[in-house]
Amino acid sequence: MTSPSTSLSLVDTDPAELAVDAIVIGLHSQTVQDVGPAADFAGTLLLATGAESIAAAFDGRLTETLALLGATGSPGEVIKLATLGTITAPLVAAVGLGPEPTGAAPAPETLRRAAAAAVRALAGAERVALTLPVPDDEDGPAALRATAEGALLGAYRFAGYKTRPQPTRRPPVAAIAVHVPDAGDDRARAEITRAGVVARAVARTRDWVNTAPNELRPPSFADSVAAAAREAGLGVEVLDEQALADGGYGGILAVGLGSEAPPRLVKLSYDPAAAGADGSVKRLALVGKGITFDTGGVSIKPAQGMWEMKSDMAGAAAVAATMLAIAELKPAVAVTGYLPMAENMPSATAYRPGDVVTMFNGKRVEVLNTDAEGRMVLGDAMARACADGCDYLVETSTLTGGQVVALGKRVAGVMGSTELCQRVQQAGDAAGEPAWPMPLPDDVRKGMDSEVADISQVNATMDRAGHMLQGGVFLREFVADEVPWAHIDIAGPSYHAGEPTGYWTKGGTGVPVRTLLELVDDIAAND
Repeated sequence: MTSPSTSLSLVDTDPAELAVDAIVIGLHSQTVQDVGPAADFAGTLLLATGAESIAAAFDGRLTETLALLGATGSPGEVIKLATLGTITAPLVAAVGLGPEPTGAAPAPETLRRAAAAAVRALAGAERVALTLPVPDDEDGPAALRATAEGALLGAYRFAGYKTRPQPTRRPPVAAIAVHVPDAGDDRARAEITRAGVVARAVARTRDWVNTAPNELRPPSFADSVAAAAREAGLGVEVLDEQALADGGYGGILAVGLGSEAPPRLVKLSYDPAAAGADGSVKRLALVGKGITFDTGGVSIKPAQGMWEMKSDMAGAAAVAATMLAIAELKPAVAVTGYLPMAENMPSATAYRPGDVVTMFNGKRVEVLNTDAEGRMVLGDAMARACADGCDYLVETSTLTGGQVVALGKRVAGVMGSTELCQRVQQAGDAAGEPAWPMPLPDDVRKGMDSEVADISQVNATMDRAGHMLQGGVFLREFVADEVPWAHIDIAGPSYHAGEPTGYWTKGGTGVPVRTLLELVDDIAAND
């Protein structure tokens, strides 16, 4: 596993005098209409707040020089400039922030992506300072949090499995300093500490998702999570195949039948020392899908792209890493994580279309498609969470290709209780992990009535139409009536197959760790 080794600190020294290998400044773009038709391209660039002393050292010609190097100020663009002794740092990196905001700092997500792009572009440097806009007002903490998170996430690097050194692959930045008005401010220091915890959790999620599936089968995944959780001081319970059989976890067992690597259910528990005014705390259950590899089983998937199915455990990885972060952050919320793990393989022992499976809550499910396995393991885990008792239940999973069709690769789908879904959406917006609420129509559920069981696993009359909604409707059957719940479908946002962009590297993204932590903060503050 490759947890980030990059250090993070605060600094309030004059940026022009910082003894670092590179200093990052922000650069805004301006339209020609903003500056007049006679302006040259240098006149369409504007240095962001924080770069004043550096601009002065260049005698006011910094934007002109950056323009000659091709700078446009577009979001995420990074232009490097040798300072030749003009300031203490030998290199300036100007990162685009887009148009100058009106009367406010750039949006936190803009800063988060810009900081990541700059730090990634400066790989090979030992020490980097960021002097991006962090205002000394009510917007300051959010700007600082975003900048610090983005910087650390941009430094993420999965170790991989190459047997030879890669000469062109420069090491990540070793130390990052974020320039702020007052480096001794307690709130600023708290934000930096939190950013480090969050970045480690995201990196841990990415590591698990990026691990080769032959090295992360259900027993080894469970062992890895359990070891990390015990070290963090969390309560740990691991149910093996015998315990699952004894406990009646028919869905998890059915999916795991086709693999020689037996399934597991991992339960992680955090109990806060602080209690509410009435002596109690809210109880949040987090459930994450842990299919360590998904062939589709007997209903086998097409070969093209199947290698990405190593990421089908991204929900469980996110929940596990969130629990590790919670152990460090210590919120006044009791949080329990449930991670059902199985490998969905075709074999002589695999479960079949037509099977009827008895789930943990006693409901019987007619299996119509063995590739709809995620809902089977999640149904058991969600029913167990409700049986244990919780005030809120949030589940996340790479559940359906329908999520990608409907919402693309950046926006998760969220379904469930209206108020909790709204809170999840707001938490995602604050974290830079957008989600969009989707309905749970009655006609979708009607089409899942079975002639031989309590419910069919999919809606056979709709085929793949409304596939994301079918998954949500099915999962609702395993939530106790009195429990507010939300299902977050991250089939698209959990894995990035393209080139690095913003704070996403190629591979696992760590979505929705930051959303879940924001939600925990919201519950702790408002419930």
